[in-house]
Amino acid sequence: MHPPAGEPLRPHPDDDAGGEVRSTPPRPPVTDPGVLGALLDRHGWRRRAGAAGRYDRWTPPPGSPAGTSLLVPLRRDFPDSDDLLGEALLALSRSTAPSARAVLVALAVPSDEVCWSRRTTDTAESAPWSCQEQLRGAARQMLLAGSLAMLARAGYYGARHRRQAAASLDALLVGPAAEGRRLTAYLPVESGRPLAVRLHHALCAAREAVDHRRATGGMDAFDSAVEAGVSHELTRAITALVRGSEGARVEFGWAPAAGPPAACPARPEPVEFSPEDLPALREASARYLRIEPSVPVRLTGTVLRLRRPGPSGPGTVRLRVITGAEVTHVRMTLDEQAYRIAGSAHLVGLPLRVEGRLRSRGGFRWLTDATGVTPVGAGSGERDRMLRALRKNLDVLEESSEPDAGHEEQP
Repeated sequence: MHPPAGEPLRPHPDDDAGGEVRSTPPRPPVTDPGVLGALLDRHGWRRRAGAAGRYDRWTPPPGSPAGTSLLVPLRRDFPDSDDLLGEALLALSRSTAPSARAVLVALAVPSDEVCWSRRTTDTAESAPWSCQEQLRGAARQMLLAGSLAMLARAGYYGARHRRQAAASLDALLVGPAAEGRRLTAYLPVESGRPLAVRLHHALCAAREAVDHRRATGGMDAFDSAVEAGVSHELTRAITALVRGSEGARVEFGWAPAAGPPAACPARPEPVEFSPEDLPALREASARYLRIEPSVPVRLTGTVLRLRRPGPSGPGTVRLRVITGAEVTHVRMTLDEQAYRIAGSAHLVGLPLRVEGRLRSRGGFRWLTDATGVTPVGAGSGERDRMLRALRKNLDVLEESSEPDAGHEEQP
């Protein structure tokens, strides 16, 4: 089973309960000094004077715990390159600076990085635990929205593709949510780069659509942004990230060992959102939900409930979906004959097959224009036999499907 959309991302296995770094440093022969230098620079380490043309000296980012500097060779062909790399990697593994751990993780598994950060007025000592949960939950929602956009483009997904999208997040690693303000996910290049690229394009499109809405009052930019991956799910994730803060940003860093992906800048600018953007985001979220187009489907499912206000006429049926759509349940209104077929199928324990258009209404999934209601496994002769038997036993059906007029029965 996959965790629900709001569940925090899977922590990196090198994190223990106390948050100490237990990473085993990579071996010098497999470490590219150029990649190490690029990662140190990304994570805020300062390049100092070193031996010209031979090595650079790096010091920890400002505000980090005091530690020794690192000597990183510029090339692998110097006699002491492996020794210097080994000492640098060992120093990183012993450092308590969060940036040191981030560098080691990126070296161990070449990964693109997605970093979420929130600006709040709380001090580091008083940042509530709920801020960490909010940050992790918003990050997971955003990654899930990006994964959904890779599978299909839609303004609203609902339950469609959700299991497959959630499964794709299992390979991702996530660092600690430092003080509830900053969180980094590591997307392995081989499996996670398409997600990183799609999410980057979608967030940039969402930022442009918000700017267009605030400048012109029009919502048409959100309609065209669907093709880039913007959706109801993504706008809700951005809202969850920004809510209760003074602003939030999402930063992308490509794995130095793999280089930047095509059609993306080598050093992407952070994508930022502020509380002033929330009205436009909420309006877009509601719009995507409201204008969701219906989808033609052919479903097979088991009857869960039957309900109609009287002993005859049309009624409402609820199905548990077996195949045909990425949803778990649907409701549909059937005419009298189709309703009786559904009731008979329920009585004899047969699934039901039906065609129609799937849409969302009132918080539920509905199948409209339902046609071709047929018990699965029953041919035309068996279907007629069931109808004849049903007409002879209407009292049994009505007792089974509706003991009290106007109330649902739950078999």
